[in-house]
Amino acid sequence: MSTTPQSPTAEEEGGGARRSSPAPADGLGGRVPPLQPAAGKAAGQGARESAAARVRRRLSSTTASVIAIVIAALWTLPTAGLFISSFRPEQEIKTTGWWTMFTDPQLTLTNYREVLFSSSQGQLASYFVNSFVITVPSTVFVVLLAALAAYALAWVNFPGRDWLFLGIFALQIVPLQMSLVPLLRFFSQGVSIGDIQVLPAWDLPGAFAFTNVWVAHTIFGLPLGIFLLHNFVSQLPHSLFEAARVDGAGHGVLFRRVVLPLIVPALVSLAIFQFLWVWNDLLVALIFAGGDVSTAPLTVRLAELAGTRGNEWQRLTAGAFVSMVVPLIVFFTLQRYFVRGLLAGSVKG
Repeated sequence: MSTTPQSPTAEEEGGGARRSSPAPADGLGGRVPPLQPAAGKAAGQGARESAAARVRRRLSSTTASVIAIVIAALWTLPTAGLFISSFRPEQEIKTTGWWTMFTDPQLTLTNYREVLFSSSQGQLASYFVNSFVITVPSTVFVVLLAALAAYALAWVNFPGRDWLFLGIFALQIVPLQMSLVPLLRFFSQGVSIGDIQVLPAWDLPGAFAFTNVWVAHTIFGLPLGIFLLHNFVSQLPHSLFEAARVDGAGHGVLFRRVVLPLIVPALVSLAIFQFLWVWNDLLVALIFAGGDVSTAPLTVRLAELAGTRGNEWQRLTAGAFVSMVVPLIVFFTLQRYFVRGLLAGSVKG
């Protein structure tokens, strides 16, 4: 009997249609299925992932690590020199460089004692307390009001919501210096329409003068704070709010028990930004708090020291580090929340 294969008939060809070529064998007697489009898509995704892996590998290589260490050292070197100089005696700091401390170490705490407690050399302790009194309420007000406004603009439906958010976003473009004069006039003269006094002047004596600075810093910090928190709050899952509403939760309960626990990293990030901004501010505090020892912050006194005692480097370096220590402690203490807040919302899933 002949084993020669017979040619396919018309019925086997499906009425004259051309039969597709058989799939190749996989070595086990089976047939390998043809490549599907999804496989090509997966291959492209694998190529993209491999590209990302290559970039990650290059950034974590020895050369990249050495470059990062060199940049960090160069960035930190001036601050380290300033820190060492703040502990050196006056004669040493004026005649030799700070690096000579390693060969001839002469350290003293006299510089810090003079700038903190001496009434003729600085008296920074009083100004240090004033900076806390100005910075802490200004930060709390901005974080609280920005969180409430961000929730309302993201999850409360009311007419003109989008236009209101657009207006708040546009306020970030307005230079701060343009609003100083109108705001100062509002505090000193109030608001009047014709001969009718609508709001009286804010002529607050003594410690109540801090109110003007709190209001000014809150006004200047709210646009950016609302914008940052709105982007975070608006990305929260709808299912959380739907489940809470089914249980009878209103907006107050939703904000306290659902939103606030989820936006802690964003709140901390905003608090760090606002704290550093207010603590290092000179212009707003000088205009609205003045230069009096009872209300002026640390930056005002440091500017006066730099102008009147510019040749006394030992006191300027000590004063600079007195002003730097609190922002450094705040940043390094809350650093992990700060990083989470910056990365939150950058990716989904």
